[in-house]
Amino acid sequence: MYCSAECRQAAWEQHHKLLCLGPSHHDPDHPLNKLQDAWRSVHYPPETSSIMIMARMVATIKQAQDKERWQKLFSHFCSRTANEEEEIAHKLLGEKFRGQLALLRNLFTTALYEDRLSQWFTPEGFRSLFSLVGTNGQGIGTSSLSQWVHACDALELPSQQREQLDAFIDQLYKDIDKETGDFLNCEGSGLFLLQSSCNHSCVPNAEASFPDNNFLLHLSTLSDISPGEEICISYLDCCQRDRSRHSRHKILRENYLFVCSCQKCMSQMDDADMTSEEEEEEEEGEGETEGDDIEDEMTDV
Repeated sequence: MYCSAECRQAAWEQHHKLLCLGPSHHDPDHPLNKLQDAWRSVHYPPETSSIMIMARMVATIKQAQDKERWQKLFSHFCSRTANEEEEIAHKLLGEKFRGQLALLRNLFTTALYEDRLSQWFTPEGFRSLFSLVGTNGQGIGTSSLSQWVHACDALELPSQQREQLDAFIDQLYKDIDKETGDFLNCEGSGLFLLQSSCNHSCVPNAEASFPDNNFLLHLSTLSDISPGEEICISYLDCCQRDRSRHSRHKILRENYLFVCSCQKCMSQMDDADMTSEEEEEEEEGEGETEGDDIEDEMTDV
């Protein structure tokens, strides 16, 4: 689906000549369909935007008149598979997923191999390409639920109603997340060179958004930014930023290969090294213990 004939033509000229399935759209044996089906089977929630960004990168270079320009452009994105200094590896590139990555690489090679890009089709090159998309991919578009939440945020409410509404929204996201995973608030994924150059902070002074509900990314300030001050966005969503320092670090280490040292994280250095889930379990456990003690005491009486 395209928003206009112009967008469809632009896609055709950039990458879609090679990726168009035509009458093979429903053919399960077509190499691209097999690639997408394999990705759906190993990724939850099922989606194809991530693997198809990689396919579009290859197709874009293969179709381009100036192939070197596009290769140079893609080389600007971070594509490391591990942070050796911190001994951190991307969560999807470990031993647990070795067999699945090998399957995806074989299908990717069958569907899209190009001599000029042979380095992307080697085991290590494919891991690097995979990491590039996983680290830099930005969700595109805004779901209707997210638009509703933003509208709720703009409401002027008494403090008690605001607390009740915020609690309801937090619980709603948690409940939906159990069923749909992390792709709730976007309609696709893309690579944005300038946005990907922004570092992370758990207290960001800017945010990426799609106010026009299309692929045009807007980077907007959240607070005053002084001349020379670094522009930082958050790689975490609102709910994740409210979690414990240990939980935030776990997400950032596994997905972005670094340990955050922003002002918020530094101020929480003395906090317990446990995730928000562990804290909740501990609190629940304490509650159960208290309840058991009361019941025992009442029985004794």
